[in-house]
Amino acid sequence: MNLRKLIQSNDVSGSRSSSGIILTTKAVVGIIVVIALLLAASFIVFAPSIGAAADSTFTKTVTQTQVLTSVANLGNSTTQGLNPEAIYSYANQSIVTLQGVQTTTASKIFGPQTSEETVLGSGFVIYYSNQYYVVTNYHVAGATSNLTLTFSDGNSYPAKVVGSDPYSDLAVVTVSSAPISEFHPLTLVSSSTLQVGQYILAIGNPYGLSGTETFGIISQLGETIQDETAGNFSIADVIQFSAPINPGNSGGALLNANGEVVGITTATVSGSQGIGFAIPSDTIIRELDSLITTGSYAKHSYLGIGEVDMNYQLAQATGANVTYGALIETIVPGGPATTAGLQGGSKTVTIEGNQYLIGGDIIVGINGTKIINENALASYLEEHTVAGQKVNLEIIRSGHYMSVLLTLGSRPPVA
Repeated sequence: MNLRKLIQSNDVSGSRSSSGIILTTKAVVGIIVVIALLLAASFIVFAPSIGAAADSTFTKTVTQTQVLTSVANLGNSTTQGLNPEAIYSYANQSIVTLQGVQTTTASKIFGPQTSEETVLGSGFVIYYSNQYYVVTNYHVAGATSNLTLTFSDGNSYPAKVVGSDPYSDLAVVTVSSAPISEFHPLTLVSSSTLQVGQYILAIGNPYGLSGTETFGIISQLGETIQDETAGNFSIADVIQFSAPINPGNSGGALLNANGEVVGITTATVSGSQGIGFAIPSDTIIRELDSLITTGSYAKHSYLGIGEVDMNYQLAQATGANVTYGALIETIVPGGPATTAGLQGGSKTVTIEGNQYLIGGDIIVGINGTKIINENALASYLEEHTVAGQKVNLEIIRSGHYMSVLLTLGSRPPVA
């Protein structure tokens, strides 16, 4: 938020005599007020420098307190008590480095060829069901062999993946040979109260540079990203934030002002500045028990459709009376959408160089919640539903509103 000071200017009138300018009493008072304001402004600008010579700690504390109080008075208390130095001192000892080898096979002209690549990423310690675990990304540890884990003090141990979920890019790791003194768990809290603009901190090991902290704000919530680990499916309900992250940060902790975990950093946009993504802590909390006890998570709900964002151009092309929602282009044979009687597109059109299959149903709501695009659809399903659950889909078909009851399926295994 930009705070602006409103300055009101008044004309100062005067009269002339043969001896020069004669100012009225009001004019003199006006000049005195202006001078006083200028002096006060100068003092405010230079006070930090003056205070630093005498007592920099006191000046910084007062200044920060004043700023935070001002923000709190504006109805935003998310920055109260924010102390990056203290949070880093507390949380960094929980951040670990994970390293291993991933083997990939690619089809070449002379047949399949296998290659190995060293993987380097981050993770953080948690305490769950009377045991210590390390949470990281699937793309860091899920399909990695010869996995080792290095704590912040430099001590390294062999590690083992006990559970993973490529659809949420999550993996849980154990280090059975490490002494208890190595484990300094962080606290997982719900990410449901996060707000755009809230301050966050990210700690990880980019490029192997251990214990790197960056600072930013939450830029957006409920985003959807594509990751090859999830096959043809998207990773939904993702946090977008502005704290800079780089390769090696994956699996690190996203922390709130209390030093609590609200997400796990997972991706950034190549070539971008200040665009990072994190899996929300609610996803970790929801899946943790299943990952540890069964080694996987199989409750991701599944509609069995291919859809695109509805927009003004598509509405014009289809004659639809809405410009929002998720337009169904294709239906997976035998899937939940087919069973519920949903309809896909039947005609191909080209709009601004892109091809679309139009004529299908437009999903505009689920269980009373408005669906404005694909992100909203995927995020609602991820956050509020599980496989086997019945949902009420609100759709537009041929210009008419309809309500369809659908039983959600479970996503097939990643190919």
